[in-house]
Amino acid sequence: MIVDTLQHIKKYESLNPLFPKVIEFIENNDLSTLKAGVYEIEHKNLFVTISISKGKTPAEAILETHNNMIDIQIPLSTTETYGYTPRDILPEAVYNAENDISFFPDIAAESYVSCHPGSFIIFFPQDAHAPCICGTPEIKKAIFKVKA
Repeated sequence: MIVDTLQHIKKYESLNPLFPKVIEFIENNDLSTLKAGVYEIEHKNLFVTISISKGKTPAEAILETHNNMIDIQIPLSTTETYGYTPRDILPEAVYNAENDISFFPDIAAESYVSCHPGSFIIFFPQDAHAPCICGTPEIKKAIFKVKA
């Protein structure tokens, strides 16, 4: 997991061959004005979803993992808190290959980290995360899905 401000995002472009395209998209688009929906950048290997999600309490947020994709999440409307647990300490869970996701509904996150508008957080396949924890009814955010 990585948390940093958008002004430093270029420091991470060498971590994955598709990260420079994420940075280019961010530089060429005002994410806060994009309508909710999916924007393909590199077909299924790289896309961004602009979502408006229901704000959750820590107890409502469910840990999830992805096997094949990296998440780069950018809160746009309000600060978002994420539950975090290293995947290797979690039990096996049912994997939905079509959506590249496993859920861990009955396990509380080990720790929490907050990310503010103007910042980003990167979750790799080894990072279980529980998103959308905030003190507002809704959160608008950008979720880049990058082939791991």
